[in-house]
Amino acid sequence: MVASMALACAPVFAAETTTEAPETATEAAEEPDTGDASKDDPRNQDDIGEKEILVVSFGTSFNDNRVATIGAIEQKIADEFEKEGWSVRRAFTADIIINHVKDRDGEVIDNVEEALKRARDNGVKKLVVQPTHLMAGLEFEELTGTLQKYEQDFEAIEIGQPLLSTDEDKKDVAEELVKVTKSFDDGETAIVFMGHGTNHEANGVYAEMQDIIRKEAGNDNYFVGVVHDGAKPDVNDVLAEVKKNDAFKKVVLRDMMVVAGDHANNDMADANDPESWYSTFKAAGYEVETVLEGLGQIEDIQEMYVDHCEDAVEKINAK
Repeated sequence: MVASMALACAPVFAAETTTEAPETATEAAEEPDTGDASKDDPRNQDDIGEKEILVVSFGTSFNDNRVATIGAIEQKIADEFEKEGWSVRRAFTADIIINHVKDRDGEVIDNVEEALKRARDNGVKKLVVQPTHLMAGLEFEELTGTLQKYEQDFEAIEIGQPLLSTDEDKKDVAEELVKVTKSFDDGETAIVFMGHGTNHEANGVYAEMQDIIRKEAGNDNYFVGVVHDGAKPDVNDVLAEVKKNDAFKKVVLRDMMVVAGDHANNDMADANDPESWYSTFKAAGYEVETVLEGLGQIEDIQEMYVDHCEDAVEKINAK
């Protein structure tokens, strides 16, 4: 059997982490209540059928937010395609999160290779893989490499594009971010988004998104920084830019990641951590408000993932 796999056309940046950095095992010692894992569907069931959509995410151990973001995206895709005979399953790329959730909550989530073996053993012939990554960076490249190892096990594989794949995607996401923060845009509030970031050239997309968001909003009240160690602009860079406008009395912090997980709750919003973004802006004399919502909680962004998945489904159906 000769497999057909459309991966080469996907844009790849040399090295760029598109989602949350690993949530370390040390979290378990003083981890807050992250919600009820029993409300989450790990989507690791067998009896898949011949057509599968595998939704691949980095993952998060924050149970309630996992349901509200990754789970919501998966459900949107299921609502759209299950009626056409597609089964929707899940895989996470972060084994440390998979193991943490299993040890703490007893929830079993497949990693990518486990999910691919499950699909193969269930007799799946057509496989669509839809990542929830923000950009086609290092994680996306690693994912395509893993898929190539299993190419011979399926008649055809298609991979959907990440969220920020085209100029239109970026504009659409910017529109949504302006919409969900519009109530804060009063001329006296700096609206700051915290992205993940990378030390590689793909990090420039965050500056690009800041420009697009400002154009969409029609003002310069919006800022985008990154949390990844060594990447720019970091929290101090953003603070310096905010300080240039004497009109700002308040700062609203919101993360620009799919989930509101470890980075959002700890690096951004932790009032007890003197190095958090909250504490940094608070110490500079600003009133600070944090919004703990991931991009995956925005319904129109969930629909964007559905649209990207639909493109892949149309391609595989045309074969």
